[in-house]
Amino acid sequence: MRLGVLDIGSNTVHLLLVDAYAGAQPAAYASHKRPLALVRYLDEQGRISAEGQRELIGFIREAHDVARDHGAEDLLAFATSAIREATNGQEVLDAVAEQTAVTLMELPGDREAAVTFFATRRWFGWGAGTILNLDIGGGSFEMAMGDDELPTRNVSVPLGAGRLTRDWLPEDPPTAASVKALRSHIKATLKPVVKSFADLGRPTLVAGTSKTFRSLARIAGAAPSGAGPYVRRTLDRHDLSLWAQRMSAMASADRVNLPGVSDLRARQVLAGALVAEAAMLAFDVEQLQICPWALREGLILRRLDQLVITGAAPSEWRDETQRRLPQELRRPAASAAPGPTA
Repeated sequence: MRLGVLDIGSNTVHLLLVDAYAGAQPAAYASHKRPLALVRYLDEQGRISAEGQRELIGFIREAHDVARDHGAEDLLAFATSAIREATNGQEVLDAVAEQTAVTLMELPGDREAAVTFFATRRWFGWGAGTILNLDIGGGSFEMAMGDDELPTRNVSVPLGAGRLTRDWLPEDPPTAASVKALRSHIKATLKPVVKSFADLGRPTLVAGTSKTFRSLARIAGAAPSGAGPYVRRTLDRHDLSLWAQRMSAMASADRVNLPGVSDLRARQVLAGALVAEAAMLAFDVEQLQICPWALREGLILRRLDQLVITGAAPSEWRDETQRRLPQELRRPAASAAPGPTA
């Protein structure tokens, strides 16, 4: 089965197509994305402008055509903080529904944290024990912790790297005073949230998801993306603190020369580093592991589980699942009702 996931983020709009088979992890088939920082289209009232809506709707139409042309049988489309926090967010969602063949789902921050945690659990497995997952997006920062497939606690706060850069670091390079003020703001925002996790004890594994954490790990010496997803990548707090200090004195034109930093994210990587550093300090984390799966993969896996549980999986899935079961556990052929395909 080919499944598409359309992610309307704060910095990019991204269509990911995956092939899914019974008993196997989803395999990426194709990716189609474009830089689109919706926050740049916000007016003084926090509304996404008509131009921003045209750009968004144009890409969604394009993504729908790509998914259709590549044989996608199902398409999940969701928006995170970029639309969630726009004052005309519902108006934008309605415009997308009216002008495209796609229904865009608004994903609340706490659910975003939970689904991302779910992807991290699936990646590391039950042997990871209690997981604390941290995810820095463009508009928000998600934290989730637990020892099951879904977290015991999942929280979202408005500490996204793009948002903080726009609101707190207008200069390029930033002034020492603005960096100090941002550090204080991050610390004050995180303090009560981190305190709410105290009763859960210490995690067995701390993971970092999202492009921001991958970039920070790469800056600090982790293997490049070309080495593949199975290379163990970590981020040490000591190294992160050193690089946060260095980047605070660099202009974005200099940061773009750092490994793992794109033109699009050069301005905001410092704010991301400050959030990551503050969170690791607040949770008393010396090192975290980078997880290659995040929100998109979590939504894909949840959708695939739903298809299997409801019996709506394609017939070839059911046949393959039956084939892999021990003989004594297989259903008689007559009782294997076909069910609808998705």
